[in-house]
Amino acid sequence: MIAPPQASEYNPYYSRYLALVQGTDLTDVLDTQMGDSLQFLRGITEEKSLRRYEPGKWSIKEVLGHLIDAERIFSYRALRFARNDQTPLPGFDQDPYVAAAGFDSRPWNGLVDEFEQVRRATISFFRGLSPEAATRSGKANDSVMSVRAAGYVIAGHELHHMHVLRDKYI
Repeated sequence: MIAPPQASEYNPYYSRYLALVQGTDLTDVLDTQMGDSLQFLRGITEEKSLRRYEPGKWSIKEVLGHLIDAERIFSYRALRFARNDQTPLPGFDQDPYVAAAGFDSRPWNGLVDEFEQVRRATISFFRGLSPEAATRSGKANDSVMSVRAAGYVIAGHELHHMHVLRDKYI
């Protein structure tokens, strides 16, 4: 079981994501989310996946692509910290990532499948951690982050964007 992190284990910015996470075992939360999100995402058509709720906002495809990218980045941070790598890691700017990715030109079903594959890999990684490794930490974007905090950020970040998709796009 990977319990939620203490506030000292992450930058206060991420509190808004962690506050959304219900549950006390990270891998159970991630697994349940995957099922819920896949059911929702598979109900979106190719045509609707290009929708933007206002000009200049990301399309639904771009939101999902952003979730995939962010999950990979936070999983990579967790991997480095779990392995006791103390090399400070840089931050990333989400907007250039989305702009460079070309998500809108990709098939919607392919993005949904990629999301599932990335999430399954994330769950496998966190399930394989020892309790000690889950509480290790490092620095990312000039802030301390524990391994388990990175996992809970993944969960909360997804919840945030799924709420946005349901409330503003669908």
